[in-house]
Amino acid sequence: DKRSLRASVTSELVLDDVRLTEDAVLPEVVGMKGPLATLSEARFGILFGTVGSARACYEAALDYALEREQFSKPIASFQLTQQKLVEMMVSINRGMLVALHIGRMKDAGTASSEHISFGKLDNVRMALEVARSARSVLGANGITLEYPVIRHMNNLESVYTYEGTNEIHTLILGQALTGIPAFS
Repeated sequence: DKRSLRASVTSELVLDDVRLTEDAVLPEVVGMKGPLATLSEARFGILFGTVGSARACYEAALDYALEREQFSKPIASFQLTQQKLVEMMVSINRGMLVALHIGRMKDAGTASSEHISFGKLDNVRMALEVARSARSVLGANGITLEYPVIRHMNNLESVYTYEGTNEIHTLILGQALTGIPAFS
């Protein structure tokens, strides 16, 4: 009974004393090279998925703010609501630019795993902040399933962890910046 990524099946896979024949092994893949390449591809996809989740939260908040009235006017007319909407939009566009830039680097063959770690770290943080801000605009309705915000927020909490936690990406980037590994 999970509250996040509810459309996907979560399972445990246990392999014990498994031996593969030569023809069942990926050619030219030695050690962790293959699995890590797959992990990097999954992380790259997260760069864009988080932007989509953030965008859905922003759009729900904007629509709600334009429709919901307090004191005989839409809450979108209030300064703090407008500030939240602007900050969400700016953050989403920044996240899209990060994803687009890293995507272009990937197409050119110049993107490293560190670039992708940076994008995953930053875009997940951004999307979570947008979701939280959108939830705030919706008030008590922000935690209901009538609106998509809480669903995206819960899913983003999982994305924060899978394909490498923010702490792991921080260590990867710390090593890239300093040249000193903080883990062995």
